[in-house]
Amino acid sequence: MRFRTPVSAAALAAISALALAACVPNDSDSSEGIAVSSTADECKVATDTAAAGPVVFHVTNDGEDVTEFYLLADDGLRIISEVENIGPGITRDLVVRVPEGNYLTACKPGMVGDGIQAAFTVTPSDSTVAPTGDREEQLAAAGDQYILYVRDQVQTLVQKTDEFVAAYESGDYDKARELYADARVHWERIEPVAESFGDLDPKTDAREADLAEGDEWTGWHRIEKHLWPPAEGYELTAAEQKFLADDLKANIATLSDEVNAEDFTLDASQIGNGAVGLLDEVAAGKVTGEEEIWSHTDLWDFQANVDGALVAFGVLRDVVNETDPDLVNTLDTRFDDLNALLAQYGSIDEGFVLYTDLTPDQVKELSDAVNALSEPLSQLTAAAVL
Repeated sequence: MRFRTPVSAAALAAISALALAACVPNDSDSSEGIAVSSTADECKVATDTAAAGPVVFHVTNDGEDVTEFYLLADDGLRIISEVENIGPGITRDLVVRVPEGNYLTACKPGMVGDGIQAAFTVTPSDSTVAPTGDREEQLAAAGDQYILYVRDQVQTLVQKTDEFVAAYESGDYDKARELYADARVHWERIEPVAESFGDLDPKTDAREADLAEGDEWTGWHRIEKHLWPPAEGYELTAAEQKFLADDLKANIATLSDEVNAEDFTLDASQIGNGAVGLLDEVAAGKVTGEEEIWSHTDLWDFQANVDGALVAFGVLRDVVNETDPDLVNTLDTRFDDLNALLAQYGSIDEGFVLYTDLTPDQVKELSDAVNALSEPLSQLTAAAVL
C-alpha cells in the first residue's frame, strides 16, 4: 500500500498489516440493483423494500440540476451512505451493505435543502448481511484500521483548530491566516465521516453560497471571509468573533466525541463510498476554486481530499486486488498521476500556490486528472463488498 498522507506510526502500521481476502457474493436480489430517477420535484425509487445485505441503487439524474442521493437512518439525520454530484443525464451507483431495519431514501436536486425523502425498509434475508469466516474478520479489521486513521486525523484537527481559534480570538489575524489552511487539511481528509453526524458538517463547513434563506452561517468559511475580507468595511464585532470561534471549537470537539465513542463503527462500503465522496468534493468545489473563495487556499483542501481517498483505497486495496486487479492497477496509476500534478504546485508541509495563481490550462489539467480518477474510483465499493 502507498500512503502519501501522514498518520500516526501505530495507525500506519495497523493499516499496512491488513490482508483482505476475496469477496464472497451475497445472493440478495437487491444486489441486482434498484433504479432511482431524480428530477426537480420527484425521487422515484423502483421499490421501497430490499433484503438485508448488499444493496445497489442505480441513480439516474433525469432533471436539469446536479443532484445527490442518500440512504438515511430513519431519524432523517444520520447518513448511512450517499452518492453526490450526479450531473443531468448521468447514472451513478450507490453500493451499501445494510442490516434489516427502517431507513429513508432521499434525492437532493440542486444539492440544497433536505431533499425529497421516502420510507425504505430492509427486510430479513436468508443470506448473511456481512461475509462470514475469515473474510468477515478481515473486513471488520479494515473498518477498525480506518477508524484508527479517522481518530488520528481528528485528534490533530482538534489541536490545530484550538491553535487557530486562539489566534483568531486574540486578534492575531496574521497568525490565524497562517494556520487556517493547515488546520482544515485534517477536516478535509475525513469529511465524509463528519457528514454522517446530522448537521455537524453544514454548521462547520458551509460556504456562503450553500445557505438557504434564513440559515445561520457559522464555521470555517464565515471566519475565512472575515480574515480575507472581500471589500472594505466587512467587519465583525468582538462578540461575533468570539461566538464564531467558540462555535467552531465546540463543533470540532463534538466530532471528536463522536468518532471516539465506543459504538462508532465504519464498514467497507462506508469506507469505499467515502473515498468516492472525497473525489466528489474535489470536483464540486476545489477544482472550481469555489471552496476557499476568499483565501484561495483550495489546493490544500484538494490535496487533503485526495489523501483521504487514497487511504480509504489503501485499506481496501488487497481485497479489491483479489476481485479486480485491473481496477487496482488503474487506481494506482490515476492516484499517482493526480498527486504528481499537485506536487507541481507545492505540498501540505511546504505550502501551495494560491488557486488564483493557476492558469486556465493548469486548472483544466487538474480537472481532467480528477475525472480520470473519479470513474474507476466509483467502482471501488462494489469491487470490495459485492
